[in-house]
Amino acid sequence: MSYFKIEGGQPLNGTITPSGNKNEALPALMTCLLTDEPIILHNMPKIRDVLTACDILEDMGVQVAWSKENTLKLEATSQLGFKIPNRELCTRIRASILLLGPMLARFKKVELPLPGGDAIGARKLDVHFECVEALGGHLELSDTIHGAVKHLKGTELFLDEPSVTATENVLLLSVLAEGVTTIYNAACEPHVKGLCRLLISMGAKIEGVGTNSLTVTGVSKLHGTEHTISPDFMEVASFLCLGAITEGTLTIDKIVYEDLRFMLKVFKRLGINPDFDGKDKLTITKDKKSLVMEQAIGNQAPLSIFSGPWPAFPTDVMSVAMVAATQSYGTMLFHEKMFEGRMFFTDKLISMGANLVLCDPHRVVITGPRQLHGIRVSSPDVRAGMAVLIATLAAKGTSEIHNVYQIDRGYQNIEEKIQKLGGKILRFQN
Repeated sequence: MSYFKIEGGQPLNGTITPSGNKNEALPALMTCLLTDEPIILHNMPKIRDVLTACDILEDMGVQVAWSKENTLKLEATSQLGFKIPNRELCTRIRASILLLGPMLARFKKVELPLPGGDAIGARKLDVHFECVEALGGHLELSDTIHGAVKHLKGTELFLDEPSVTATENVLLLSVLAEGVTTIYNAACEPHVKGLCRLLISMGAKIEGVGTNSLTVTGVSKLHGTEHTISPDFMEVASFLCLGAITEGTLTIDKIVYEDLRFMLKVFKRLGINPDFDGKDKLTITKDKKSLVMEQAIGNQAPLSIFSGPWPAFPTDVMSVAMVAATQSYGTMLFHEKMFEGRMFFTDKLISMGANLVLCDPHRVVITGPRQLHGIRVSSPDVRAGMAVLIATLAAKGTSEIHNVYQIDRGYQNIEEKIQKLGGKILRFQN
């Protein structure tokens, strides 16, 4: 196991390019199961979760080959089966649930171990089961998901919640179903749009991309294609927060501004106001007057930042925004509406000197700014791990972050990017 040693308080200057979006990359990998022709994916992040997903596919018999740093070729021949040979690999990542749709679509059977993932709260499988059975499948749950389908037939689906992975599973299943499938209350995050674009380039017929109402007209066969994974807007958010609370000037290039509009509106409440070049670059410089939070009209109560399904503020960005708030003048209420375990990493910020109150599992009040101090800590999950890393870079003194496997699951070469900006961070092996 490795750990990071960080010397905080260093000025950060330079330009970074975000890696490909993890949440688009993982379902994109599963599309290879829908055809026996090659799928070539560019800007594929070489992160732990992607590598684990590749191991699962390779274990099933998929040919997986990296060319260049971030280009991946996958070819799923006719020799594949409907069982997952290595159960333990599936328990490492939540994205293993995305095998459900394409395996049923292609093999009509599946035996899938229960997925793993971050311990940030309940992530139910009910929506997945309901959708699969509405399309003609039958699922049974024990310590393994057993599924079978005789005839896939399109239908109307009303999702109880705009679940990203459930929407993706329905897309991966319905593209080869007979007739038309309409998905109401579908997730419409940038990574769902990316999956739709990839499937369309394979020959799928999908309408309503980018909205919460998707219409899929099934086809009999899909073909190979090439696709480029979009830049990770969550990594962009992380570096914006980092640049806002450390000295120096930081530029993030090759962004997709459309994916950042609402997030930037919310960041403005914290005093984070990056300059946009009108094309694909954001530049953030720490204001000499420091960060100042917006106040509610009439000053009757603090403003709040709350998470929600797209296009609301992303839950995966909540942790880094809270770190930025510890260094901004004012008080802000953070309301995490989606996961009851997202806020529990805040005990680490309190240990570093942050002025915050964990009101309940979903709400935190933060008053800033407060000087943060170095800490020895273990990364609890992907997003909280990145948040703690940002805090240590702004802190006074030396910090150690252990269990950085969690950070590696979502961020490629993160210490190299920080070193390039002038940050003092080194990786050590225990």
